[in-house]
Amino acid sequence: MGSAYTPGLTVSRDIVVQRVRRLPIKGEVAVKPGDKVGHDTVVARAMLPGILQTIRLAEKLGVEAKEVPGFFHLQVGDPIGVGQQVAETPGFFGLFKQPVISDFAGTVETISEVTGHVLVREPSIPVDVTAYLDGSVIDVMPEEGAVIETRGAMVQGIFGIGGERNGPIRIAVSSADEVLDAGHIKPDDAGKILVGGSGVTYEALEKANNEGVVGLVVGAVRDVDITKFLGYDIGVAITGQEPINVTLICTEGFGVLRMADRTFELLKSIEGRTASLNGATQIRAGVIRPEVIAPSDSVSGEGQIASSGGTLEPGTPIRIIREPYFGLLGKVTGLPAQLVTVESGAEVRVLNAKLDDGREVTVPRANVEIIALS
Repeated sequence: MGSAYTPGLTVSRDIVVQRVRRLPIKGEVAVKPGDKVGHDTVVARAMLPGILQTIRLAEKLGVEAKEVPGFFHLQVGDPIGVGQQVAETPGFFGLFKQPVISDFAGTVETISEVTGHVLVREPSIPVDVTAYLDGSVIDVMPEEGAVIETRGAMVQGIFGIGGERNGPIRIAVSSADEVLDAGHIKPDDAGKILVGGSGVTYEALEKANNEGVVGLVVGAVRDVDITKFLGYDIGVAITGQEPINVTLICTEGFGVLRMADRTFELLKSIEGRTASLNGATQIRAGVIRPEVIAPSDSVSGEGQIASSGGTLEPGTPIRIIREPYFGLLGKVTGLPAQLVTVESGAEVRVLNAKLDDGREVTVPRANVEIIALS
């Protein structure tokens, strides 16, 4: 077998990136094909129905449920406000009546003679979907969203936390093997994406989160620091929804791992350029990679379109994603056709690779990912 397909990890100076921007429910699309958009342009909007709240009117009035409509001052569809009087108790011989006040604002949706409850729908919540990237609209999905395309530099990581953010890139360390600490973060770094080297300290995570830094791109992070920073174990679910102010992307893995030279040099070459980043990560089926995308207006010619995988063949640059060579880079030197029995007893296909440190190794093909370079 001369080649094989495997998941890819993109590190590219010039690539075409397309992202689908879709509403969670049906709504209105605000753009059309060919429109130029900025990262914060709203491309689609929907109104999420408000929460349904209950006024236990029969209980408050001390009457039977079927009597509630006669005491309620409003009708279905009427607006209602917090503190508004909506009914009053029957009193004693018409005296000593007590008002019933609404604790909710919204619209009267139901007046039930069965339960004696009045249901109030709170105001709808607008849901906006932005373009995320500076680029162009290439397709529109009616009532759902749009597809945005841009061209420029792209770096995908292995792990990340935090959602979509945008800002100019600054290289905060002097080399790819330097750990980013709190001292590297300057007072004017608010709104910026900082690039570190082999790792990031817990103190740097806290300082970045508190002082308005929007993103950190580093080689690795210690899992104990992530747990301490978030206040809980991250687990194996998809990340990207954490309630934090800074997005973290690790290009190599966990612990302290030197950022790959090609990745560090690429990020240095786009320092000062405004980029979009997203820490969302999913390692199971339907792999999602954390990413940094820096659109550029200066490229020309046809760019390769980013994909989620590629072909393994001799010479393909790879990263090993399992122990004992986790995080190491190299190139494929051979793809043996025969199955090999591994420690677990399973028979798997393997590949031969030469690591960047000169070692020749044999690893299961499932334990590597392609690094797409350009």
